Amino acid sequence: MSDRSAALVAAADALSAAADALRAVAQAGEPDGGLDRLLSVDEAADMLGIGRSRLYDEIAAQRIRSIRVGRRRLLASGAIAEYIAEARA
Repeated sequence: MSDRSAALVAAADALSAAADALRAVAQAGEPDGGLDRLLSVDEAADMLGIGRSRLYDEIAAQRIRSIRVGRRRLLASGAIAEYIAEARA
């Protein structure tokens, strides 16, 4: 098996494990499964009323949590709520 094939198999296994974990959380009894909606940077910036560049600055400064999925940067709706709560405090 080539290195590329091995990497693809490992990635598929990791995705499968993540999907299983998400299913377990969803079945835990919470109405929404306890999962936040993932928003693009554009959607999150619109929600916050700031520009994309400012949002990227906030992410870089670790004032708002985000995740990378491939080349995309996504923000959980809960992370946006936390950011707003901290800004109000």
